[in-house]
Amino acid sequence: MRGLFWATSWVTPELVLVAVRALNFTSMKVLKLGLTLVRHGETQYNKEGLLQGSVSHIDRAVTCLLWFILYTFISVLHAGQTIDSGLSEIGLQQAEAAGRYLKDVLFSNVFVSDMLRARQTAEAIMRQNRSCCGLRMVCDPLLKERSFGIAEGGHIKDVREMAKAAGQTFPDFTPPEGETQDQVKERVERFLDKTLRRIWDERRRDGGEDDRAERAPAEAPPDEGTAEDGVGGTPLHALVVTHGAYMCVAARYFVEELRCPLPPGSDKAAMLSISPNTGLCRFILTLRKEEGGVKLSHVRCVFMHRRDHIRSL
Repeated sequence: MRGLFWATSWVTPELVLVAVRALNFTSMKVLKLGLTLVRHGETQYNKEGLLQGSVSHIDRAVTCLLWFILYTFISVLHAGQTIDSGLSEIGLQQAEAAGRYLKDVLFSNVFVSDMLRARQTAEAIMRQNRSCCGLRMVCDPLLKERSFGIAEGGHIKDVREMAKAAGQTFPDFTPPEGETQDQVKERVERFLDKTLRRIWDERRRDGGEDDRAERAPAEAPPDEGTAEDGVGGTPLHALVVTHGAYMCVAARYFVEELRCPLPPGSDKAAMLSISPNTGLCRFILTLRKEEGGVKLSHVRCVFMHRRDHIRSL
């Protein structure tokens, strides 16, 4: 009987495989995905407390002169968009340490800001991670650091003074020509929408399983303080390397708008603060197929700002 079946000229093993995958396409209703966010390693600008920016070279020279006249330069904190500096020596060590910490964690996708400091950090992590062999680093400008406008290249204390003069607090204050937090949040939403659809479609093309195989557990297993917390055995896990202010906005969006619960006993203000260089944040996302597309139905925070790998640096 089996021989008769395959003897039929138009029925081939390849056609049967296509048919099986097509059935899986229609049956896949739920998908669980790990999302690990990593801030890039230290740059010289971070070390000196300067905002790296998105103004032209001429404007930046004029702006820096004005900052020098108006304010006393103190310490540097952030890096923005146009000053595309690489990692410092400490930053390279931090990136290597993050790679060693994550070396046995399974990743299925890697998304990275297209800025040099983020790419260098991602390369160090991927070089040491066995599952990243053969994966392609996808550089996405939606993951860029927040633009701080004319304040880029200046000191954080000066920005705080500007915010105070405007009757606002930092980091809610937006310097002239800079991005508002809402604008950064829009980039976070666009990145998530595009990326989650991409991963869903990739899973379908690879022969996604039905919702019984992909359903998230009713109760998450307890975290053990290891690099695999929350994603042990999870085949879908995206590594995202980005920036401090961007991660801060993303975390606030998850917690305040998507109602993502924080780990038990955590301090909300601390959890929504700026992550240290190569600090790790991890979320578990549940996607559901609905009429008209894919919806993010549930988000759980596994940990925020984990820095175990850099405590000795």
